[in-house]
Amino acid sequence: MRIAPPAVLAAICLLTTGTGAVACGGSVPCPVEGGSYRIEMPEGGKPKGAYVFFHGYRSSAELQMRHRALVDTARRHGLAFVAVDGVQGTWSHPNAPGHYRNEAAFVRRVLDDLDKRFDFDRSNTLVGGFSQGASMAWYSLCRSGDRLAGAVTFSGVFWNPLPKPEDCVPDLPPIIHFHGRQDGIFPLAGKAIGSRFHQGDTFKTVAFAREAARCEGDVEAIEVADLSCTVTVGCVRGEVTLCLYDGGHQVRPEYLDRGLTRLGF
Repeated sequence: MRIAPPAVLAAICLLTTGTGAVACGGSVPCPVEGGSYRIEMPEGGKPKGAYVFFHGYRSSAELQMRHRALVDTARRHGLAFVAVDGVQGTWSHPNAPGHYRNEAAFVRRVLDDLDKRFDFDRSNTLVGGFSQGASMAWYSLCRSGDRLAGAVTFSGVFWNPLPKPEDCVPDLPPIIHFHGRQDGIFPLAGKAIGSRFHQGDTFKTVAFAREAARCEGDVEAIEVADLSCTVTVGCVRGEVTLCLYDGGHQVRPEYLDRGLTRLGF
């Protein structure tokens, strides 16, 4: 008999439904109304929490799980890595070109399911994403930030027009965003996608976050290895941080490591 690796076994759970027990975890997606997600637990002991990650454009949860360096970075921090699946490789967030699903409702169902199945709640659930998936993470912060402990995002922000603070839940959690100065896919200033859609400005998105997080402290500039970061302190729930690097459109596991460490995970 072939026995599954411990990480896969640790990820499998049972959810009793009207049709019986449904197993999920590892290579088996966890179904929720409107879609699914994949999850892989850290090895050994009870996980500290979950890092919910939204993949980039034209990717999928299955492909995201193959980015082992990123997945294993979260797992080394004691976090379950949760890869949420978009529809047709894209996300239907506000101002996006595609509209295939009510993403705000779908994310709430994913968070509900993570709580019910795995006991991950607002104290230990983080979000993140890359490119358009990072945009999804930002909109999830806006709509469900009261159910999240923080965010580490890469190379994507809101789309134009940006939301207003009253469009979002109050008191956003701590946020760390990484973006390349030479990013040509999702530039710091954003860019037009066709004639009707426009990616948002990174600096305006971060300014919005500082207002929505009710930050009253100063903005501090710090240098961390190859990163130039601005950190806003005095926020109700935690710092809002923007880190820039010399490079293009990418998500780096070493930056996730630094971000999770700064968030205390």
